[in-house]
Amino acid sequence: MKQYLEAGKITRTHGVRGELVMEIWADSPSVISSLSELYYDPDGTRPIGLISSREHKGRLLLTLKSINTVEQADRLRGKILYLNRDDITLPEGRYFLEDLIGLRAIDGETGQAYGTITEVIPAPANNVYRITDGGREYLFPAVEHMIKSTDIQSGIIELLPIPGIFDGGGEEA
Repeated sequence: MKQYLEAGKITRTHGVRGELVMEIWADSPSVISSLSELYYDPDGTRPIGLISSREHKGRLLLTLKSINTVEQADRLRGKILYLNRDDITLPEGRYFLEDLIGLRAIDGETGQAYGTITEVIPAPANNVYRITDGGREYLFPAVEHMIKSTDIQSGIIELLPIPGIFDGGGEEA
């Protein structure tokens, strides 16, 4: 498991005092707002202090330590910022999306193997898992009543699919 996860991407500056607009890649802005440190790199060697943040039009406005001018902020445009997974406490039954990639999907009743989660697709109502098995791909809605269990440590997710999702219907990749 990666220690440092993508938190979001700086899309532009806001105002003239170095504030930044970040497209967040988390469930809610409060996940990022609760942090005191973000990182410039995926290995955590370049931390940057998060002074303040606030939600604005579905994005997050950030004030970062040592970024005081619009010129300094503009140099970060397009930059991905990272968070340390140890700085976040997930509620019971919640997982980092990155940790779901690679889980083996099996039937929670029969044990039948369906394939491996290769992508988590964010959608308005619920996320969708792309499950790949050889040359076949399936899209599985990640809704609570269709997931029996998720065990990140053992690498298995047990699903309770409705008829038709895996019944010979996968698309050729």
